[in-house]
Amino acid sequence: MANSVLTIDVIAKEALMILENELNAAKKVHRGLESEFGNAMNGYQAGSTVSIKRPTDFTVRDGATVSNQDVVEGTTSITVDQQKGVDFSFTSSELTLNIKELSERVIKPAMIQLANKVDADILSLYKKVPNWVGTPGQTVNSFADFAKAPERLSELGAMGPDRSAFLSPADNWGLIGNQTGLYIQNAANSAYREGSLGKIAGVDTYEAQNVQTHTVGAQGGTPLVNGGAQVSTYASVKDTMTQSLITDGWSNSITDVVKEGDVFTIANVFAVNPVTKATLPFLKQFVVTAAASSNGSGQATLTIYPAIITSGAFQNVSAAPADNAAITVLGTGGTGYRQNLVFHKNAFALAMVPMVKPPGAVECARESYKGTSVRLIPYYTGTSDTSAWRLDILYGVKAIDPRLAVRLSGTA
Repeated sequence: MANSVLTIDVIAKEALMILENELNAAKKVHRGLESEFGNAMNGYQAGSTVSIKRPTDFTVRDGATVSNQDVVEGTTSITVDQQKGVDFSFTSSELTLNIKELSERVIKPAMIQLANKVDADILSLYKKVPNWVGTPGQTVNSFADFAKAPERLSELGAMGPDRSAFLSPADNWGLIGNQTGLYIQNAANSAYREGSLGKIAGVDTYEAQNVQTHTVGAQGGTPLVNGGAQVSTYASVKDTMTQSLITDGWSNSITDVVKEGDVFTIANVFAVNPVTKATLPFLKQFVVTAAASSNGSGQATLTIYPAIITSGAFQNVSAAPADNAAITVLGTGGTGYRQNLVFHKNAFALAMVPMVKPPGAVECARESYKGTSVRLIPYYTGTSDTSAWRLDILYGVKAIDPRLAVRLSGTA
């Protein structure tokens, strides 16, 4: 019996199934925001945005006397501005293949590339994460190294079962080498026989070639806080949680003295427990959210996350930075470091929505499953008897609560 010609719907369904299977980091982040976009019958175009409420916080009353607090909710937004696609051509004869053969030859390789791009965009959100444990440049090669990440998350209140880790190949295999020597039969066997880490200390752990490399800004000089009382109130920063920090002491006239994604600490500014506000035994870490250059006097104004809040329900530091307090940037200037990420799923979000059906398209198939959506459009070239196909996805990624994530390096 002759094969029947494959239809656009069959090919779209197969592409969606493979894409869903190949996504890794995308399955470990918050995926509840697709419903916020409503139900546009003709789909969405790049640039559609929805607002998200930030969680509020409260202080605990001591005693019987009422102490009313205002509910102050910040907002952020997620925009589906990432349109990615894969384009390919089929001859008429290829369209008479069975779907499994066509899938193996064409669709699966295309979907692997597309899934890797989505995962890479999620892992690129490391630039929004202020927490970084370990020594930059050192490989994670022991349980003690790895444990620093979930330990820091627990100290900062990011507890529970929904924690995942994505390690670079070098760090993954460094940790696997350590696991093979354990006196834990199943763990050692999986590490040695299968190269699998699985769940470690309650954290789902994966190897990811899409782990990003961050190159630290040029640095130079002896950076200091320039002026005391540089703090914020939650009401003034609730939508961005960023603020400016005026600094000096850098080398003069350095382009990109710090880069977006650089992490630093300030002398005597410690982190606090997010619930009790008790001072923790490590300095508060901040991340630079935009590159900054020093002027001819060695001054630079940094935009940082989180904003420095010294009191109230949203207090996040033990004290305000003092004038001339020393600033220490993690890593060596101009050096690149792999950015392993360990995070609670609510740290990051992915929203993928159905794309608009173009009015001029004769055929258009859209398929959605578990928040993953693809659009497939064919167009025919008569001179070569080939059908060109474009497959598109539309999504947005967002660090909705970077406090719930940590970058991980090994220790010397």
